[in-house]
Amino acid sequence: MNKHLYKFLLFAAVLIAGCGKSTQYDLPAITTVQPIFEAATGIVWTGGNAPGDDYYISGYGVCWSTTNAIPTIADSRTSETLNRLAFTSTIADLAAGSTCYIRAYASNTTGTSYGEVFTMQIPEKSAVSTQVTTLAGNSAAGFVDGNGASASFNSPMGIWADQNGNIYVADSFNSAIRKVTSAGEVSTVTGKGYIGYVDGSLTDAQFYACSGITGNNNGTFYVADRGNNMIRKISGDAVTTFAGVGTAGSDDGTGTGATLNSPASVALAASGYLFVADNGNSLIRKISPDGVVTTFAGNLTAGYTNRTGTDAAFNKPNAIAVDATGNVYVAEAANHAIRKIDPDGVVSTVIGSPENTAIVGNPTGLAVDASGNLYISDTAGRILKLDTEHVLTVIAGSTTAGYTDGGGSVALFNNPQGLATDAAGNLYVADYGNHRIRKITFTTN
Repeated sequence: MNKHLYKFLLFAAVLIAGCGKSTQYDLPAITTVQPIFEAATGIVWTGGNAPGDDYYISGYGVCWSTTNAIPTIADSRTSETLNRLAFTSTIADLAAGSTCYIRAYASNTTGTSYGEVFTMQIPEKSAVSTQVTTLAGNSAAGFVDGNGASASFNSPMGIWADQNGNIYVADSFNSAIRKVTSAGEVSTVTGKGYIGYVDGSLTDAQFYACSGITGNNNGTFYVADRGNNMIRKISGDAVTTFAGVGTAGSDDGTGTGATLNSPASVALAASGYLFVADNGNSLIRKISPDGVVTTFAGNLTAGYTNRTGTDAAFNKPNAIAVDATGNVYVAEAANHAIRKIDPDGVVSTVIGSPENTAIVGNPTGLAVDASGNLYISDTAGRILKLDTEHVLTVIAGSTTAGYTDGGGSVALFNNPQGLATDAAGNLYVADYGNHRIRKITFTTN
């Protein structure tokens, strides 16, 4: 046979044989979302995240078992649709006291891959009750120092507690920083009661709709001066501009060489770095102790993407908190979610999503206590607690706006905003619509 004809026939045979084989894809990459038990409904919320690469996936979901510690799709499972590189799954009707093993899965023609296994202990009924009281303020918006109900605020937003039990309030419509002692005595730290921008002495300084505050227990405070697009610093008897120049923008830089856009909330880490929920830019900014501003996570396109650093996306973050190990928590009312950024900048979802608007509603305030419990305020009027065992409970309030002191769901709030915990474990709420500072105490039955 002619050798050229032989080579042609051999090539054709190989080509035809290859056409009969199916394409082999890599197994999908998938991670499991930490399961959370919602006490009010008895539902476990979980899900998964995919990297967005094209694995030709035919199925997503979570699989679970109360007997198999390493569940597979042969056990109970859900089937979900991937949306925004993530999916949410729910598991219901798990018996109180039982243990459930949960992990995400993703399948394609090559096979099925799995995320990390999480163990969820389904709790018995909570033995903790709460009592809500009013520490200071009254129903009339005003700018009056005094004790308890004789003092007045005007739409308080940010709030922070020092180690001595004093509460510091970003009194937004008064453009002032107020102090409330544990006995309810209210005084004005700085600010005039009207909008402006002046650095200088505490007496002379002016702010514009300040919405967030944090401090370091050594007499230094940082204020999210939202209307001025700045972070202001209060130290000793003087107010200075720590970052921002007044003009809205997103430039990184040092001090007034950087720009921000409607910064809504600030939180100070143990490292001395300040984190900012830069609402107008949909960014999380990080400021070093000497005022160097960088973009920690997010990009200028509002969205909902869990990736790392500037590959992640947020949608108008409005509250921020930092735990003892440096994890940053972000509340987004627009995404109906609480997000987490680890010290390496990896973004994940703690709870909620744009498609699941009910679980945390429109979160506007965050606080982390010394034990690592996370507290969330919802504009609907609820105060929620996500404990270290990943159990979510409504500890006070309801979806009915109003004003009532009392226990648990008897208490009513009106658009609660900032949250803070003190050294004794009490929780404080900036009750924006009621112009009051509320206090929540906990009792173990």
